[in-house]
Amino acid sequence: MNRRTILLLQILVGLGFFVIWHFGTTVPMPNGKPLINPFFFSTPLDVLARTWKDFASGVIWRHLYVTALEMVLAFIIGSVLGIVVGFWFARRALTAAVFDPYVKAANALPRVVLAPIFALWFGLGIWSKVALGVTLVFFVVFFNVYQGVKEVSPTVLANARMLGMNNRQLLRHVYMPSAMSWVFSSLHTSVGFALVGAVVGEYLGSSAGLGYRIAQAEGVFDVTGVFSGMLVLTAFVILVDLMVSAVERRLLVWRPSAPTSTAQG
Repeated sequence: MNRRTILLLQILVGLGFFVIWHFGTTVPMPNGKPLINPFFFSTPLDVLARTWKDFASGVIWRHLYVTALEMVLAFIIGSVLGIVVGFWFARRALTAAVFDPYVKAANALPRVVLAPIFALWFGLGIWSKVALGVTLVFFVVFFNVYQGVKEVSPTVLANARMLGMNNRQLLRHVYMPSAMSWVFSSLHTSVGFALVGAVVGEYLGSSAGLGYRIAQAEGVFDVTGVFSGMLVLTAFVILVDLMVSAVERRLLVWRPSAPTSTAQG
């Protein structure tokens, strides 16, 4: 199945969701009321109208910029730390064994508990949100990179050493290509986690950002504003994920593509 067909099906799924939402909140049932109460779920047309109004008036741009900056910083810092530490632990068995329980304990900490601590340390500016996002991104990337390096075939390593490769060449030509698929798999997941860290931090205490706007809308029972903020967040995550996919296709050109059809007997 080609990419155009897949894209068309994806668009149809999204349109189907909005159509069901629209009819569920606007078409009256035999009792005279819609199946879904629009007071609690708003309507897709109202949400789209609010989103358009916010962008047209320019009121949302500052908040989008703040959240985007927090997300990008958390994504970059967390990913770089996760890749570096993951490679280091995978290549140093003793270090990995010593720090294993501490890494697992740190990963088990609820991140929401850390948000007030980061606000105390870094203030209510962007860096407390970035720190929260880094804690979410780091562990996702770290565990994937660690596993990817550990999965390198011993036969490939033995053959590379027989050809005279040193540690630097092994890292560049064997370990990194082998782990790259794991790295990008984690990066796709980390995009959402970076945004979660930024929004949760804003939700708990901030003066700007999409999380701040959503918290304000919830405070006055503005369901349309809440869903509008969620729509903007979703669109932004999809955009960033598409950028990661473009970089992945650029760097992993050597990777064989998945078969488009099955062999017939």
